[in-house]
Amino acid sequence: MARPCKRRRVCAMPGCRRFRPDACSAERTHPVVMMIDEYETIRLIDYGNMTQEQCAKQMNIARTTVQSIYNSARRKLAECLVEERELSISGGEYELCDGDFVKCGCGRCGKRKCREGKDGTGCAKEEDSE
Repeated sequence: MARPCKRRRVCAMPGCRRFRPDACSAERTHPVVMMIDEYETIRLIDYGNMTQEQCAKQMNIARTTVQSIYNSARRKLAECLVEERELSISGGEYELCDGDFVKCGCGRCGKRKCREGKDGTGCAKEEDSE
C-alpha cells in the first residue's frame, strides 16, 4: 500500500489566481495549471530569497520534495512565458497555515486568504473585502 501524500504547509494564498498575457489568442484556451504548493516554492525561493533547505523547513517537507516541486513550477512558468499561455493557480496537496507565528515563523500567516473577487478571478484580498 502506498504511503499517503504529506500535505505541504502554505502560509498565504496567492493574491491573484489567474494571469493572462494581453496578446493571448483564442486557440490557446487551455491554461497552464500551477498547484498552490508550486506557487509557494516560487514565493519562498525566488521572491523570499530562501534556500531549498529553508523552504523545505518552512513547508514541513523534505528538501528533495521541494526541489521536485520547484522544478515543476519553473517549467510551468517558462511554458506560460514562451507559449503566451494563461497561468491558473489552484489545487494540490497543501494545508493553509493556521496563523500561529510561533509554530511557523514566517510572519505572513493569515494576512492573505484567497477569496473570490467580484470579477471571479480570485483577486480579492481579505483586508480589502471587509
